[in-house]
Amino acid sequence: MAAALAQALRLDDDDRDLVFRLASHEPPQAGRIAMVVRPSVLRLLDRMADLPVLVLSAKGDVLAWNPLEAALQGDMSAWPQRQRNLIWQRFLGSSRCHVAVGPDEDDAAARASVGTLRAAQARYPDDPDLVRLIAELRRGSPRFDELWREGRSSPWRTATKSIRHPSLGTISLDCDTMLLPDGYQTVLVYSAEPGSPQATVLDMLRVLELQQV
Repeated sequence: MAAALAQALRLDDDDRDLVFRLASHEPPQAGRIAMVVRPSVLRLLDRMADLPVLVLSAKGDVLAWNPLEAALQGDMSAWPQRQRNLIWQRFLGSSRCHVAVGPDEDDAAARASVGTLRAAQARYPDDPDLVRLIAELRRGSPRFDELWREGRSSPWRTATKSIRHPSLGTISLDCDTMLLPDGYQTVLVYSAEPGSPQATVLDMLRVLELQQV
């Protein structure tokens, strides 16, 4: 809750730490995964209003998103906090639309998700929430457990992704990833080539976004 408040108020690190202490919590410690998005990154999301954009933690938590991303994948604030994680959703959950719908694309996305957690474990071996997440996924998903035991490690990568939307059908969009090295957070940006059928679908998505406001 303190992290969410600090992010909503767009506080810098010193003010964020003060909020944690006022709430009788210790501020985030070294060796823990960063769960607060810097104000400068939130300003970036504000400026990219015509594309779906979201920010992920090192272990796949959805930390921030813009309105067009909510129109694409649903209001992620409705997900319980512990389930607001793209990797948890891929293996254990079901969201309003599904990313990577074809079998080959789904397999690649599943392997990339597991590899992302492998990389996070190597960087943050003592993070308790990461330990809990991996244990929960291994218990609840035989597929995750099988891929986990393969031992591969890889970050999120740029790819073309197919997304099943409940109103617009399957949308194929380019998904570019930008790493924020300070906290190993990742910005995902969905886009389409201007003038393409996919760009037309994005225009339709913007209309849906306006209807939801």
